[in-house]
Amino acid sequence: MESKVFKIDEVDKNIIEIIQKEPMLTHTEIAKKVNRSQPTIGMRIRKLEKSGVLKFQAGINVKTMDLLLARVEIQTLNPDKIVNLVKNCPYMLNAFRLSGASNYSILVVSNKLAHLDDIVNHHFRKDSNVSEVSMDIITDVTNDFVLTFDFNFENCGLTSNNQCCGKCCS
Repeated sequence: MESKVFKIDEVDKNIIEIIQKEPMLTHTEIAKKVNRSQPTIGMRIRKLEKSGVLKFQAGINVKTMDLLLARVEIQTLNPDKIVNLVKNCPYMLNAFRLSGASNYSILVVSNKLAHLDDIVNHHFRKDSNVSEVSMDIITDVTNDFVLTFDFNFENCGLTSNNQCCGKCCS
């Protein structure tokens, strides 16, 4: 997979920093802060959004949520399966492709430690394509960290007896 690099200048960087700190500011208010016109700010924001550099995302703040968050590191021979699983399982918030000893780092969330372990055991430790698995519970988050989150846990196929019906694996 080849990623596209989008070049941004100092004005774009200033706009992004302002929006990150105060996302509810109007284009006019941002224009005053960066000494540019309101139409210029609107055009630049649309350009940044269209390129995928700037995203507006509502979600939960991991720093303040009442849920357990874990980082699962795995080495797998089937990365496509992992990507599909993360896209479909409400307990898996995101995955990061890595170079090094592990080839994926996955953020997993639940309200119970035992359930996190069940998820990791079922989806990774029992998978013959996964050769290495480690899980670390994240005990603190330094800055606000907002992620989209699906509260519909019943959409996951992991049942109370740790069997998967395949909903999140297909």
